[in-house]
This record gives sequence, structure tokens and C-alpha cells, in this order.
Amino acid sequence: MSSDDEIIDAAFVRTVLAASNDCIKVLNLDGDLAFMSEGGQRVMEVSDFNQLRGCPWPSLWEGQSNAEAKKAVAEARAGRNYRFQGPADTLAGNPRWWDVQVTPIPGPDGQPARLLSVSRDITGLKRSEDQHRLLALELNHRIKNVLAMVQAIASQTFRATSDPTEAKAAFLDRLGALGAAQDLLTETTLTGARMADIVADAFRPHGREGQVTASGPEVDLSPRCALAMSLALHELTTNAIKYGALSADGGRVMVSWTVTPGKDETAFVLTWAESGGPPVARPTRTGFGSGMIQRALSGYVGGATTLAYNAAGVVFTLTTTLEALTAEVK
Repeated sequence: MSSDDEIIDAAFVRTVLAASNDCIKVLNLDGDLAFMSEGGQRVMEVSDFNQLRGCPWPSLWEGQSNAEAKKAVAEARAGRNYRFQGPADTLAGNPRWWDVQVTPIPGPDGQPARLLSVSRDITGLKRSEDQHRLLALELNHRIKNVLAMVQAIASQTFRATSDPTEAKAAFLDRLGALGAAQDLLTETTLTGARMADIVADAFRPHGREGQVTASGPEVDLSPRCALAMSLALHELTTNAIKYGALSADGGRVMVSWTVTPGKDETAFVLTWAESGGPPVARPTRTGFGSGMIQRALSGYVGGATTLAYNAAGVVFTLTTTLEALTAEVK
């Protein structure tokens, strides 16, 4: 090979090393740093390699990764390749995840003379894996919530009436409300739904938005609480259409919620107030609606509920904390 070819080859190698985003290093047999590529210095945020030259490469790792780096050096020194993944900060202190392979570089006698370490930044991949893991856990948790809801709906619906036809219709209607609540969660975020959207969704299928006034600050509910709230509002809406304010053209429903910061927690109060409908009488028995609204809802979101059958109209109040509504219970 001519000297010109050697110059061209050397320049080409330098260009390749500078262009690569892998951190390519050469270590001596003790694992001390002898060389780091220009691209490697860039991804490791090294401004002056002389600060690192000669330092033990495993010292750049901590905990289990430090043990892995020492093992990699030992394996490569014995003539074997070694690969591992682990976290290590850049020289500027920024956390990264790396996929690392250490291989022996043979000398003239064929025995390892130096070690080659190639580290690839896989931080984005690890974040994606963590996100997929969290999504899988969230999906599993949400399925369990839905199954628990279906079990409660079935138990209370079929216990409330002995008429199979009536029970079937009520059960399917409530499953439809549960499905609508799930659609709302899917369409918004994987972490819950906005209170205003839940309220609007309760009335939209019935075309009664014009008889409803809703007001309150922006609040994002966890999936568990959003499901319970959706079902409770569905029951209130259904009862209002059948017997209450929404059964009359002049009837009105006002839904409002407030958020009041306290010393330790933030109070959340939801009020449903009906007016302009027929006179209200307390029901002679407690059906699914009352059980769902009072027991199930308060059990899911904490706090306390009241359901008053005033002559002027039904008034429902939920008092809890903002923390209970927004924190997911695993």
C-alpha cells in the first residue's frame, strides 16, 4: 500500500469515527481508557478527552453496571466478547442508557493486546420499553376495573327486579353507559378524562344538552374515578328523564363542581340540582341507581355522597378531595 493510500485510509477512518454516534473506545488490558472516537466524545459530552485519558473505564459506571463493566474487561482480556446494557451518565451529568460490547484486539502473537469497547446510546429505546410496560400495566388495571364494574352492575340490576325483560333492558343500557365511558377515556388520554367531558357525555346521547347547565374548573379524573363518575351521572340522567326534571320541557338540571385548596388537601364538591320538573317523591325501595350513585361512587372516589329527594327536585352532592379523584389506585 502506498503512503497516499495510507493517508486516504487514515482520513477515511477518522471521518467514519467522527460521523458515528457510537462511543468507540480503545482500552489497555487493565481497562484504562487510551482512545475515544470523536463521535463518542460528542455523545458522551466530553469536551477534553485528556480529562479521561488513562482513567479506569469501569469507574464511569455505578452499581451493577460497574460490575458488568469489570466483567466485560476480564472476559475480553481472556479473548472472549462480552455484551451488556446499563445506565451511565455523560461527563456533563446527563443520564443515558447504553448497549455495550467489549471485544479483544489481538496483537502480533494473536493474543489480546488491547480491548475495543463500543457503546451505543439506547436511551430512547429504554424509554419506549418503559412506556410500553406502563401501558401494559395500565391496560391490565383498567380491565380489572371494568370487570369489577360489570360484576357490580349485573349484581345490582338483576337483584333490583324479578322481571327478566326489564332487567335485561336495564343491564344492556348500563353496559352501554360503561362502554361510552371507556370510549371517552380512549379518546382523551390513557390516564383519565376531563370532568367537563364526562358531564357532557352523560347528556349527549339523550339530546338534553339545552336543559342542562354545567360549570366548574378544569379537573382531570383518573380512569377508575372517571368510570365511576360516568356511571353515576348516567344514572342521574336516566332518572331525571324518566321521573325528574328532564321529563318536562321546562325542567332544568344544574351540574357544578368546585375546587377549594385546604391546608393538607384540596376539597372537591360536585352538586347535581334539578328544578322545574314534576313533584319528587322518595322511592319506596333502593334500586341500582341509588346504590350506584351513593355506595359505588363514594367507594371509588372516597368522600361522602348525599341524595336528597326534595319536592322541587333531586339534589345530589359528592364531597371528596381532588387528590382522591386524580390519583390512580394500583
